[in-house]
Amino acid sequence: MHISSTPNPVTRIDYGSYHYPSRLYDLYDPPSTLYIYGDIQLLKIPMIAVVGSRSASLEGLRNARLFAQALSKTGAMILSGLARGIDSAAHQATIELGPSHHTAAVLGTGIDVVYPRQNIVLSSSISTQGLLISELPIGAGPKAFHFPRRNRIIAALALGVVVIEAAKKSGSLITARLAADLGREVFALPGPIHRPNSAGCHLLIQQGAKLAFQPDDVLEELRF
Repeated sequence: MHISSTPNPVTRIDYGSYHYPSRLYDLYDPPSTLYIYGDIQLLKIPMIAVVGSRSASLEGLRNARLFAQALSKTGAMILSGLARGIDSAAHQATIELGPSHHTAAVLGTGIDVVYPRQNIVLSSSISTQGLLISELPIGAGPKAFHFPRRNRIIAALALGVVVIEAAKKSGSLITARLAADLGREVFALPGPIHRPNSAGCHLLIQQGAKLAFQPDDVLEELRF
């Protein structure tokens, strides 16, 4: 996707400027610059992150849709990372609710680069019904070290992080632990004890994340 492919301009927001999201100041290394694709007024909407495994189960994908839509209907912006699996399901489910529901994707690439490529259409939909966010310069491609840094932005922007499904070494656990360190609420869905994609969620629950069976479990803890 090229910048000119949607009517929304790319806005550069520098650290300390008026539109710079205040929640990012909680980071010890906040981005010096953000590139925003979409209506920057949407940054004022409370955000809840819905994240999880790239190799999600069908049940995990259903749960991502369930939580994303229920939380979006309360007025939250659904925040995720545009990855395959849980992230994509959360973004797509929110978009399907219609134009008054918004989702934001924090990227591990420049704002004009779609990764994975299979999400070109989804990325375009997000840019017209939400926000694409990146601290990386235009044209930056995907690098392994970009994604943990992407995760810290998700953790900081969110009021809470909901981990739908995750293995023990999932990047979603990085997001969840960063969120906990920042004082954000962390929620994890339980699953079958022998399923690898449930192991990370169970570990988070052991470490103090709130167990979530349903969206109301999240909403009871978050006030916005």
